[in-house]
Amino acid sequence: MNLEDVPIAALNQYTYCPHRCWRMFCAGEFVDNHYTLEGTGLHDRVHSLGAGHREETWQVRAIWLRSERYGLVGKADLIEAEKGEYYPVEYKRSATGEFENDALQVCAQALCLEEMTGRPVTMGYVYYAQSHQRQAIALTPELRQRAIATIEQVKTLLETGAMPPAVYTPRCKGCSLYAQCLPRAVAQVNQYQEKN
Repeated sequence: MNLEDVPIAALNQYTYCPHRCWRMFCAGEFVDNHYTLEGTGLHDRVHSLGAGHREETWQVRAIWLRSERYGLVGKADLIEAEKGEYYPVEYKRSATGEFENDALQVCAQALCLEEMTGRPVTMGYVYYAQSHQRQAIALTPELRQRAIATIEQVKTLLETGAMPPAVYTPRCKGCSLYAQCLPRAVAQVNQYQEKN
């Protein structure tokens, strides 16, 4: 991996919370909680290296993807091919996707896969382990543009190292780094300082 490469997973983190992305990829901070431990266990099972067939579908697990054009690198949970078409499958521990971050991660994997295979990738999937459901992700021009814009935002974050503010949202409830950034406390301090 080049130092300039953007980890595909960073797009997911940045879209979820730019401050979390900064803590993980610039400050090197990471703390486990029960959500991250469940996710790690899921990925350990999925990432058992190997390739094979499942009915008419060829599958390869834990394969590294790279895009020179976009400066991306990362490991795909699963790549499937059927009737000459490839598509990435990302595994998540939750019951369903509430935010766009999972779709952007799948789209970034597809951008790499297209460059590596020379074939268009029009669809990807997110498998949600708690519900045992696959959610189809149509790789539309709009999603691709948002993914490319996010790649640029993450590149800027990694190059400058500028810390985005910690902003409290409902997503903070499940964040393993909540105790490090304390967004509610920061907001209260800032509000207090503005009054005085």
